[in-house]
Amino acid sequence: MTAQPEQPGTSQFNPPMRTLAELREALSTWSFPGDRQEFEQELDAIDLDDLTQVRELTQAYRHRILMRYDPSAMAALARPTGDVDAELRRKLAEAAR
Repeated sequence: MTAQPEQPGTSQFNPPMRTLAELREALSTWSFPGDRQEFEQELDAIDLDDLTQVRELTQAYRHRILMRYDPSAMAALARPTGDVDAELRRKLAEAAR
């Protein structure tokens, strides 16, 4: 998915998520069902001294929250598998020419 320019008159949903406490609150309030529990399980499974792993995990869950409130992202997730498959096949065929 590519970044889309913001439409005039719209504001992007962005709850505070600068700290782990804020991210946990956002996951509890704004995320998909089960995301908070999955985040806690994944956080428990990584080495907290490995800042790269911690950063990657927090970025992934921040992105999930932002994606949930992005209409174009949700539309992309709702596309039928057959439509996505047909588009990929068409693009692969065009690239092969």
